[in-house]
Amino acid sequence: MNVSVPIRLRLIVHHEVKKHEEEAAMTLLGLTTDPAESNAPVRSGRKRDHSRDPEILAATLEVLAEEGYDRMTVDMVASRAKAGKATLYRRWPSKAELVIDAVACMKGASFDPENLPDTGSLRGDLVAMIKTPTMEDGERKLQIMAGIVSMISRSPELALVAHQAFVEPRAAVTRFFIQRAVERGEVSAEHDLETVAIVAPAMTAYRVLMLRQPVTRDFMISVIDDVILPALGLEQMHQAVGRDKLSS
Repeated sequence: MNVSVPIRLRLIVHHEVKKHEEEAAMTLLGLTTDPAESNAPVRSGRKRDHSRDPEILAATLEVLAEEGYDRMTVDMVASRAKAGKATLYRRWPSKAELVIDAVACMKGASFDPENLPDTGSLRGDLVAMIKTPTMEDGERKLQIMAGIVSMISRSPELALVAHQAFVEPRAAVTRFFIQRAVERGEVSAEHDLETVAIVAPAMTAYRVLMLRQPVTRDFMISVIDDVILPALGLEQMHQAVGRDKLSS
């Protein structure tokens, strides 16, 4: 004899089947219907380790100075830094972003006026800044700048960080010296101080990038005596024969 399943029982069975189907679907989607689980804290992914960033960025600058932007590859940087290429791409999705960060890290902190020379004259201050480590660092920066010339025209962001890393630090010191000379009455404020402040960085860049010649102490003193001081209305304080010796 056919025994009909009571309607109430059929409804209960249908409800339970439907419930299990929904739970299975939510499980596949990575969701949960358990209130206890839904209130549990969500586990975050492993934090990225930035401890090796300085080494990677330093390696980037080295390769950039040697190869230039167009020939440089992320593989070269990874090999130089002894890091995995995947590590670099997780941190910097493109070569351009890696280069921009590397150049930006060269900017450094603002200069401390207390640590700058104060000889009592503009020429004395400018000459006192011509030191072997300073010139070597300047040439290294210009080699790196040469490596990114091809990219600067395509990346306004890189052009900005390049200016801040290569031009502005030296210009800022010269600007400070000139302003101090104005305050003590040595130089007239009527001159175009801003243009004069970037003369030395501009001529140095031209010498290294275009003429492929090193920046020497004699060259820097000639820029001071023959260009900067006359542009500010100051007579040369030393003739070429009596210029400073090469010793720092």
